[in-house]
Amino acid sequence: MTELMTVIGNYGFPMGVTAFLLVRIESKLGQLNESIQLLTKAIDRR
Repeated sequence: MTELMTVIGNYGFPMGVTAFLLVRIESKLGQLNESIQLLTKAIDRR
């Protein structure tokens, strides 16, 4: 039982933090992609 808690502590927490950060970064990358596409269209119109 102690070994299981150690494994969860050593691997579970970093995996949870990584998943959380990836989800947050994914939404930001989507917004950035949209902004770049709009900027490209605005530049092409000139």
